[in-house]
Amino acid sequence: MSNELKAARKPRTLAEPFRIKMVEPLKMTDEKYRLEKLKEAGYNTFLLNSEDVYIDFLTDSGTGAMSDRQWAGIMMGDESYAGARSWLRLEQVVKEMTGMPYVLPTHQGRAAERILYGILGGKDKVFLSNTHFDTTRANIEFTGARAFDLMSPENTDPKTDLPFKGNIDLNQLKEKINEYGADAIAAVVMTVTNNSSGGQPVSMENVRAVREICNQYGIMLVLDGCRIAENSYFIRHREEGYKDVSYKAIAKEMFDMADAFVMSAKKDGLANMGGLLVLRDEALSRKCINMLIISEGFTTYGGLSGRDMEALAAGLEEVFDDGYLHYRIKSTAYLGEGLRAKGVPVVWPIGGHAVYIDAGELYSEIPKDEYPGQALVCDLYVSGGVRSVEVGSVMFGKYDESGKLITAPRELVRLAIPRRVYTQSHVDYVLDVFDDILANRNRTRGLKITYEPPFLRHFTSRFEWL
Repeated sequence: MSNELKAARKPRTLAEPFRIKMVEPLKMTDEKYRLEKLKEAGYNTFLLNSEDVYIDFLTDSGTGAMSDRQWAGIMMGDESYAGARSWLRLEQVVKEMTGMPYVLPTHQGRAAERILYGILGGKDKVFLSNTHFDTTRANIEFTGARAFDLMSPENTDPKTDLPFKGNIDLNQLKEKINEYGADAIAAVVMTVTNNSSGGQPVSMENVRAVREICNQYGIMLVLDGCRIAENSYFIRHREEGYKDVSYKAIAKEMFDMADAFVMSAKKDGLANMGGLLVLRDEALSRKCINMLIISEGFTTYGGLSGRDMEALAAGLEEVFDDGYLHYRIKSTAYLGEGLRAKGVPVVWPIGGHAVYIDAGELYSEIPKDEYPGQALVCDLYVSGGVRSVEVGSVMFGKYDESGKLITAPRELVRLAIPRRVYTQSHVDYVLDVFDDILANRNRTRGLKITYEPPFLRHFTSRFEWL
């Protein structure tokens, strides 16, 4: 093709690198129906029935579509209680991927967190992270330990265009270590990509610097890498020296710097169920194995069926495919860029697995203690049957000694995109729904909480409109 023709041709539509073999019907509903269902759910989208949701962006955890190889693996699952063939395949794939010798399977990521942080934590312990996500923080604080998020100020501004806004602030890291003493620091937890900061990636340079600090003070480094493949994509395309390095090799370099690896395999494992706890230290692994047997199952299945392990092993291989990762990141960006073009304030640049909307800015007339993010979540469902999740003062808010709400730093709403599930026309539909949101946003009221549990309240809280 001549250079003139190349220059004249408009960019092609982002095409899915897969074709559909099976379909699942979706129920079409109207606003009156959705309003009634949302009221029954206490204005909490977690409590909706999935059949009443048209586009489900609540989470990307375990909601993806599996490949033909994964479905074929399910038929070959070895359901033996101990030493199953499916376990041996999964163990081999994980050891090759991470370079770590001790692999513990769990039913999902929070089980791996509970085991590891239950052993490392305690009332005198401190965990430091770029950002702890909700279940991570809950499992840490449940032990009596304290968890601190150490993001640099420029990374917390949703409008700044920086390549690695998920990084930990190295100066704050050193300050916290010196403040509490190295012996009190149970671990530094690096979350890649950084979910709570808008799905933003972490640079290899930042992890390398954290490793050096951990070496200096004798502190354990844990890699929370449920989206390690997506993070590898950003490193190849944004960090100097990696443009010709495979995604799998980039991930391996990051694994090599960690002492432990925790994964919800329901994300970049491309599986509907599963988690991993992978360790270098034999003594620590023995303690974790004891907890695994007590709470999850035997060491060679850990709460997973043989068919789950087959699907996970295949998914961990497929997730590093160039075509898949290109589509995954670009299709997420398609939604985010479309929203930004409409004037919807989004966390920029767009991350890997989700688009984060700045509900505090979009609904600026709603005070933080009236939960503007939850108001947007409700409006999206009523307007178009789109289910999303608040990542703001409902999820991360706390109370002071007088019972007054300490609001979260940002009031965000996350549109988490399931892997290989929705087509571009579904995403275009979501963009259309936001036309209604923008047209009616000045009429939105805030909400109050009528019920909440002591931990992870966003899952089961109930609300009323003010």
